[in-house]
Amino acid sequence: MTFDTLGLDEPILKTLADAGYTKPTPIQMQAIPMIAAGRDVVGLAQTGTGKTAAFTLPLIQRLNKNQMNTRPGSFRVLIVSPTRELAAQIHDSIRTYSKGLSIISACFVGGVSDKRQKTALKRGLDILVATPGRLLDLADQTALRFDAVETLILDEADQMLDIGFLPAIKRIISACPKTRQTLLFSATMPKEIESLSRQHLHNPERIAVAAVSKTADKIEQGVIHVTSDDKIPAIVALLKQHREKQTIVFTRTKRGADRVVRRLENEGLAAAAIHGNKSQNQRERALGAFREGKCPVLVATDIAARGIDVPGIGLVINFELPNVPEVYVHRIGRTARAERDGLAISFCDPEEQYYLRDIQRLIKLEIPVLDAPEGVKGLATPNLENARKPKIVQQQRPPRRDRPAKPKVDKRTSGGGAKPPAQRRRRPNRSKQSAGAS
Repeated sequence: MTFDTLGLDEPILKTLADAGYTKPTPIQMQAIPMIAAGRDVVGLAQTGTGKTAAFTLPLIQRLNKNQMNTRPGSFRVLIVSPTRELAAQIHDSIRTYSKGLSIISACFVGGVSDKRQKTALKRGLDILVATPGRLLDLADQTALRFDAVETLILDEADQMLDIGFLPAIKRIISACPKTRQTLLFSATMPKEIESLSRQHLHNPERIAVAAVSKTADKIEQGVIHVTSDDKIPAIVALLKQHREKQTIVFTRTKRGADRVVRRLENEGLAAAAIHGNKSQNQRERALGAFREGKCPVLVATDIAARGIDVPGIGLVINFELPNVPEVYVHRIGRTARAERDGLAISFCDPEEQYYLRDIQRLIKLEIPVLDAPEGVKGLATPNLENARKPKIVQQQRPPRRDRPAKPKVDKRTSGGGAKPPAQRRRRPNRSKQSAGAS
C-alpha cells in the first residue's frame, strides 16, 4: 500500500514524497481512513510507529478542505501531549506536513513566557499542540476557549496518567464540546485509560500496533553487571569505544543526569543533560545541539524517553534501569528507528536486579550479559529469581511548570478557618505587686 491509496490529496502526497516518506506504516494504514471518516479512535501504539503522521495527516487535509476563520482564543484541533519535547516534535511534524497550505498552528508549553502564546491566540488557530499544565493555565486566565474544538487528540495517554495529569485531562475533556471527534493514543492501556475511553469516546475504532512489551527487532540488547561505583568508569569506556555513535544515556533522577554530565566532561566527552529542572530554552539548546551532532551524548531522565525522536541514534545506555518495565521499551526505542540498526546497553548493579528481572519478564527475552569494558571489574551473572525489590524508589516528576495546578482552598469557607493571632502573654507589673504586698 502507498500513501495515495489512503485518499490523501495531492499537495500532502507531494510534501510526503519531498520528506522521503515512501510507504505508510501499519498504524497509518489503519488509522488514516478511520480518522478521515470522522470516527473516534483508540490507538495502542508506541512512539516510533508513525502515529503522529497517522493522526495529523487526515486532520490537516480536513482543515485545508474546510477552511474557516476561528474566533480569537479558539482552535479547531487540540492535541494534548505529556511533555514539552514531544509537543514540540508533534508541532514540527505538523509544519512539515502542512507546508504550502493555509494551516495556522501553534505549540504551547510551560517553562517559557506565555506572552507570545497569548498573541498567537488573538488571531485564532487551526491546530493547537499543548501540554496540560500550560493549557489549563491559559484557560484559567481566560486567554483561550475550548468551544470551537472539532477534534481532540490525547497522545501518550498512559504517560500523562503516570505523571499525574489525569485530573487535568478530565477537565480538558469536559471543557470541549460533546459533539467532537476524539482520538486517544497510548502505549499501554491501564484501567484508568480504558475507563476514560469508555466514558468519553463514541463507539471508537480500536487499533493495536506493536505492543509495548515488544522491542524493535533491529535493536541489539545487552546488560553489564557492575557495582554502582563502577558505572562511571564503565560509561566512559563505552562512549570512547563508540565515539562514532550518537548516544542517549538514561538516568532515573535529575541529579543523577547532571552528575553523569559533569563526570563525562571531566573525561573530555561532550555531553548535555535534559530534564525537568532545565528551563525550556536550555532543553531546546541541548536537544538542538544533539540533533545537529554538535553534542554527541545526551543524558536524559524518563521525561524524555518518549519525547525524543532523533534519526540516527546508534546507542542507548541505561545508566540506571527504570523501575517501571515498560519504560525500558520506550527508552531503547530511541534507537533502531526508520529501519536502522541500533544498540542498547544497560548497567545493572545489585540493587537493580529486581528491575532487570521484571524487564525480562515483560519483553519475554533474557537480555544477553556482556563483559565489562576493559579496566572495569564486572560482577558475576546473578540469579535474578532471588532478586528483592529495593526499599527506596525515586520517581521522576514532571517539570514544575507542566504539573497540574493544585486547587486553591479558601480557609474561611473550607471549615478550617484562619488561625487567630497568637495571644501575647502579659507580664505582671512587679511594682504594683510590691505595692499591694506592702
